[in-house]
Amino acid sequence: MESGTDIHHLKVGQAYSKDVVITGERVELFARASGDTNPLHLDDEFARGTRFGQRVAHGMLTGGIIGGILGTEFPGFGTIYLSQEIKFILPVFIDDMLTIKLEVKEIIKDKNRLVLSVEVANQRGEKVAVGTAVVLPPVPE
Repeated sequence: MESGTDIHHLKVGQAYSKDVVITGERVELFARASGDTNPLHLDDEFARGTRFGQRVAHGMLTGGIIGGILGTEFPGFGTIYLSQEIKFILPVFIDDMLTIKLEVKEIIKDKNRLVLSVEVANQRGEKVAVGTAVVLPPVPE
């Protein structure tokens, strides 16, 4: 397995984007893994009676997908996810297509850390979540 991008090959303003579909299966697997079995996430009939009118994906499912991108794609393998500040703006529904955008905002070379802005939008271009992630990218070989 190859290493991800180290701090010396990244620059402020560098960006990465990925589209992800939030399937019912993904929500159900996350519910099992997290123990959050709130019927708003899992029960169509229950969710129809809520203010949302349909099932809503867990907010932290979005956070988990961001973590997956950080650790496997950008900066990639070997990255350690240190912290995340995230604000959920709009609900994410089953079958929504999310575009997750990461941008390098700060490089802290003496600590081998990156500060990244995070923006998540749905298929209508509406921001559903925004935040900041701090990561420890792979150490250069």
